[in-house]
Amino acid sequence: MKRELKDAANAVEDASNSRALVIAARAGFAVSGLLHLLVGFVAIQLALGKAGQSGPADQAGAVAQLAAQPQGLLLLWAGFAACVALALWQTSNAVFDYGQLEARKKVGKKLSAAGKAVVFAVIALTFAASASGNSQTSGQSTSDFTVAIIKAPGGAFLLIAVGAAIAIAGLVFVVLGVKGSFKKELRLPPSGTARSVVTGLGVVGYIAEGVALFLVGLLFIISTVNANPRESTGLDGGLRALREQPYGVYMLTAVGAGLICYGLYLMVKTKFARM
Repeated sequence: MKRELKDAANAVEDASNSRALVIAARAGFAVSGLLHLLVGFVAIQLALGKAGQSGPADQAGAVAQLAAQPQGLLLLWAGFAACVALALWQTSNAVFDYGQLEARKKVGKKLSAAGKAVVFAVIALTFAASASGNSQTSGQSTSDFTVAIIKAPGGAFLLIAVGAAIAIAGLVFVVLGVKGSFKKELRLPPSGTARSVVTGLGVVGYIAEGVALFLVGLLFIISTVNANPRESTGLDGGLRALREQPYGVYMLTAVGAGLICYGLYLMVKTKFARM
């Protein structure tokens, strides 16, 4: 029985390292990058008071923009396939990789890969829902999720924990951007200029993504403390809340530009990622 399980695990690992899956997984980075580009542009439009022209500043809104394009259905299913491949690849990393690292680092790497797998699986589901005509804005779905959770025993504490986890993830992104730790995931180009461009996009992009995640987590916590879970409206709600702060227009514009940089970085990562 143990041998059969080992053979099955080896087969799964070999499949996850197949050339076809790796190519599809790299395409997943490009798809995610495109979504971040669209969200970044919408965030800037939101800062300029033109958000109504492009829909919500979140991934669901970005997917809806793709669906509205010529051959939109084909784009949606292609995005779904690429994100599924990337989710499977990250799952393989979480299960099979990092065995050579010391225990603490190994756990951290595996948890990070598992978290990324969940993120890309959610994006894939967003593509599939839009392609099948059952799409819902992520803000509305997030609001429904928080209402359902807060009604459960201990739901408020769970929501605060979720918000704290998202906010901490945002701080981690900021640290990764400031320290340039993301470069470990890349095979940087030999040209000094190209290296600087890729590194610059990564630094700005990681910091902006971290700020956006921190805002989402903070919104979870604040809405739970205020006993108004309907205010938990995900990324779109977090960016709109940022705009209402002093100098919010400038901060939101900066975050939008940073998300565009992160999108460009992910597209570059399609070529340079260590797979």
